[in-house]
Amino acid sequence: MPGTDLRYPDAERSAGVELLHGHQVADPYRWLEDSTDQRTQSWQTAQDELWLVHAAGLPGRYRFRARVAALSDVETIGTPTWRGDRQFFLRRSTGQEHPVLCVSEQVLVDPMQLDPSGLTTLDRWQPSPDGQLVAFQVSQGAEDSVLWVMDVRTGEIVDGPIDRCRYSPVAWRADSRTFYFVRARRLFLHRLGETEDEQLLAGEASYGLEISGDWLTIADGNDHWVVEVSGPDFVPVLAHRGRAAALAVGPDGRLYLATAGRICVADPRKPEYWQELVGEDPGAPLSQLAVLDGVLLVGRTRQAISELTAYDSRTGERLHEVLLPGPGTIADLTARPEGGHEAWFSYTDSVTPPTVHRYDARTRQVAPWSAATAASAEVETRQLTYPSRDGTPIRMAVLARGSKRGPRPTILYGYGGFGLSLTPTYSSFALAWVEAGGVFVTANLRGGGEQGGEWHQAGTRASKQNAIDDYLAAAETLIADGWTTPGQLAMCGESNGGLLVGAALTQRPELFAAAVCSAPLLDMVRYQHSGLGASWVGEYGSADDPEQLAALLAYSPYHRVTEVAYPAVLFTVFGADSRVDPLHARKMCAALQHSTTGSGPILLRYESDAGHLPAAVSRGVGLAADMLAFLAFHTGLTP
Repeated sequence: MPGTDLRYPDAERSAGVELLHGHQVADPYRWLEDSTDQRTQSWQTAQDELWLVHAAGLPGRYRFRARVAALSDVETIGTPTWRGDRQFFLRRSTGQEHPVLCVSEQVLVDPMQLDPSGLTTLDRWQPSPDGQLVAFQVSQGAEDSVLWVMDVRTGEIVDGPIDRCRYSPVAWRADSRTFYFVRARRLFLHRLGETEDEQLLAGEASYGLEISGDWLTIADGNDHWVVEVSGPDFVPVLAHRGRAAALAVGPDGRLYLATAGRICVADPRKPEYWQELVGEDPGAPLSQLAVLDGVLLVGRTRQAISELTAYDSRTGERLHEVLLPGPGTIADLTARPEGGHEAWFSYTDSVTPPTVHRYDARTRQVAPWSAATAASAEVETRQLTYPSRDGTPIRMAVLARGSKRGPRPTILYGYGGFGLSLTPTYSSFALAWVEAGGVFVTANLRGGGEQGGEWHQAGTRASKQNAIDDYLAAAETLIADGWTTPGQLAMCGESNGGLLVGAALTQRPELFAAAVCSAPLLDMVRYQHSGLGASWVGEYGSADDPEQLAALLAYSPYHRVTEVAYPAVLFTVFGADSRVDPLHARKMCAALQHSTTGSGPILLRYESDAGHLPAAVSRGVGLAADMLAFLAFHTGLTP
């Protein structure tokens, strides 16, 4: 059995402080930022040994691994992308480590054939307008994608490599010989067979690209442009400045803009003259949009549940509500580029793996287009509402097995950032926990996108504490309502959700028995100097600004560590993570190991060759099993 009498590795602690805008800021473990420092490497080796000894004694580790593997071994097919009679899609069969890219039944790209180690992932792909070529991107761990072009008929690579294409959108021109793409955050035009690319816009940005016929739409944050690509010059026309969900030219030749909950249309040659087509639906932010022949399909999220409605694309008249398979989540709504009467979307909920469904505008019917199989999981979902610290109503979804309320070992999961919505989704991690007798809770916090742009802004920058308060109020509600107890409650989150866990851990450690903090941001004074931190200043603010520094210091987990009894904590980090550097977890782990007066272990699980996003399925299964076994042991759950 894992012991609690641990000897933590020695970590030199600096007593110096730095004066920043009048604030004395301590950073005792700055040296742990340097992964090449011999002291850091020795410390990490000792942490690895500490975790392995603890993990070896976790009683539910292998049972969880077997169950997570069974629940993960599902056959899935992605929504199709049509080019004439050819349909391109991703497929993952049972037993496969990665999805493979297919055209009809032919496999085009199989990551395991490219790299049997399982570390290489297929990041993005886009077929040419004539369906003869496909541009695809692969990366290994660090997400620094390399772009290649393949001949669909022969499987021959006809162009590439083009490096530094991190998840770049690719927009093919009608000639199927040239395409727009983003390299190192700059927009380029590439001509097949040429080694020099033409840069089209000055400066760096996170560009999104879509092309329809002669029109290219470009998104950079809240700024959107439309360009007539058949013209002699590349001259972007500013079409919209403001918070927008989508901008695209439909097969009917009209420019569609989704903004502030509304859908507007314009002539792309006169983008300044907008006409509202579909009005705002308060409390139900836009999430999906597809244009068919005479029909506009609009996806919304209401109380974290997806809706799909059909409108007349000419008048905006509401035609009917599309009957979905259940109260879950739809994604990847798509139609043929030339229009037509069909659309496809992916559907999932808490017990249903992603499945593709086809909508027929002529019959108004929805039918499965692909089927997914999974090991059975008998759980019930309840939607609950509770007040946050300032009285704001917050929703959470509670997954449990049977009618008995508790108290039971419970995992509280949250994110609360970047406008991302936590909607019902199939999770082998959550299902394995619930099947073992636990309760799994997902809280829809401010900072997410569940209720639109204002909901997002209410949990960012100087208002970040709102998201943390929402999360802590969820914990208090679960305890007060008898679902769990402080000795049985665990928290879990990754990336921005790891920041959330770190903040809750340091503000209210007495509420929790255990925590898993995965790929987290934790030093909010220096976050923008590593990984992709510089691109997140709009979300968090910058320590270079005196007022924003004060707001960051108020919740920065690393700077709030004191001598109190912390719960058991497991940090999971990845050496090839190019988004969030493991330095955050190293520094926080050392600080907690030095300061905790509790008996719960503070541990760090490190994978040197993994990145921020999952690689092979088996790697994800192993990580999930270790996390579940750790949380089960420290909350009293016996699988």
